[in-house]
Parts: sequence; structure tokens; C-alpha cells
Amino acid sequence: MRYAYYPGCSLTESAREYDVSTRAVMQRLGAELVEIPDWTCCGASAAEPVSKLMNYALPARNLAIVEKEMDGIDVLVPCAACYLNLLKVNREVVGDRHLHGQLNEVLAASGLSYRGDVRVRHLIDVLKNDVGAKIVEQKVTDGLQGMKLAPYYGCQILRPYPVFDEPGKPVSMEPFIKAMGGEVFDWSMRNRCCGASLMVGHPEVAVKSVAAILADAEGADAIVTVCPLCQMNLEAYQGRAVREGGKFVPVLYLTQLLGLALGLDQESMQLDKNLTLTPAARRDIAARAWAEPVPESETETAGAKG
Repeated sequence: MRYAYYPGCSLTESAREYDVSTRAVMQRLGAELVEIPDWTCCGASAAEPVSKLMNYALPARNLAIVEKEMDGIDVLVPCAACYLNLLKVNREVVGDRHLHGQLNEVLAASGLSYRGDVRVRHLIDVLKNDVGAKIVEQKVTDGLQGMKLAPYYGCQILRPYPVFDEPGKPVSMEPFIKAMGGEVFDWSMRNRCCGASLMVGHPEVAVKSVAAILADAEGADAIVTVCPLCQMNLEAYQGRAVREGGKFVPVLYLTQLLGLALGLDQESMQLDKNLTLTPAARRDIAARAWAEPVPESETETAGAKG
């Protein structure tokens, strides 16, 4: 299994632990990730209000590089926003002769063009359809037995394009939670919006969304995410959300938990970067997955800040 890897901007900065754990886990599962050379920002959510053409040209440039220099192999994207932006080039531009022509005029300035032959795939899609939960289960060395894990999908990986799961009730993470030995926490907020970038412009609205999600996750040992923005909102604003009726719940990336279950240590999974991993939460995971338990005297404080 070989993929053109698009980390995107968040995974090189604020979500570095997602990038590191994704690379390590996929290597452990036998997949080769080849980073797209000279990749650039996909535009995130900022490009679309500025220019429709730029909104397509930024992600298309990365796909054009893969098509030209990497034999058009599938692109693996961990970030939900990046996945959506790259995917919509194929869904909205390819087949529209006028828009496709405009796009290639822009790309020509960089010596590129895009035919539309590159398949864009989210990390969960690759795990589900190329790796499989059975392979993960066979490779688990430190199971997470007894842990109740709440899978959180967010908005962008299945809406508006339901490629690999059902957006109304997604379940694609569940086999992997079970493969790790964990218990799937049944809840209704798995596809509820976290408020996304409203946390910047209208935090009072976004915090209420986060509070509702955290309240519904009461009883779970952790929420499992696959989106850097969801991770940020659910972690960094827990203090404020708890005051709005939410409950404190640790939040980890799916790849971090997979890494622990596959025998990778806490340092390599960069768990020190997770804001909601209190000493108690870390001891709970340590009892199931870590080779070295966290000392009772550890004085780390929760990072949920309002």
C-alpha cells in the first residue's frame, strides 16, 4: 500500500501529534506514505469567500503534482477540511468544461495541469477499505479493554460527499475501536458540528455546541476524533463548555489510540500535546496500553482552558 500523503497546514503546526501518529501507525500497518513534494495550503475555509477559482486552484495544485510526479497514486488526507477541499475539485470542477479550463489556465503558470485522475481519500477510508479492522486486531499488542470510546466524526468527512460511510449515522470508526479492545460508547452527537470556525467569530454559539457534545459524552473514557479543528474546539474550550453544561472528557485522535494499541509508546504518540489528558485520564489509559504507568505523584494539570 503506497499513498501520496497530504498533511496540510494544521498537521505541521497545531495538530502535529495527528501527523506524527498517522505516519507511525500507517507504517506499523504496512502502508507507505510519500509526502507530496512542494505541497501547499488547500485554502482551508478562508479561500472560498475570497475567490471561487482560488478555492479550487489551491487544492488542485497539489493533485496536479501527484498526477504529474507521483504516477497518480491515491492521496491520503488525515485532515477533514483538507480532505473536503481536495475532494471537491474532482466533484465540482472535473466535468465542468468551462471551470476546468479556467483552473488549468491558473495551474499553467506553475507548469501544471490537472486531468482529474487522482483519487482523494480520507484516512478512515483507507483504514476501512485498504487495511481493515481484522489486520489491526491481529497487530494489537496492548489492547484498550474496558475503555469506552466515543467516535466523533464531525461534519466535513461525510458531508456533502458520503464516500465511505453514512453521514446520518456514521460507523466506520467502530470496527477499529473494537479491534483495539475498546467498547464503542453509544451516543447521539457523533456527527454534530462542533461550531468549527464560529469559535473565532461567534464563540458564544460554538461553545454551546461543544458543551452539548461533551454533555452527551458523559460516561465515555475518551472522545475519538479525526479532525484537527474538532480536536481543537473540543479540547481547548472545555473549560468554557463545562460552565455551559458540558462534562470533562479527554479527547484523542484515532491514530493516537491506534498507536497505543499497536505497542507505540506515549512519547511517540505525542500525548503530552493533548490538552485534556489529565493525570487521572493518562493513568486510566496506562492501565491498559502503556508499558510505563504514569506516577501517582505526576503534577500535570488539565489543559482545558476557557
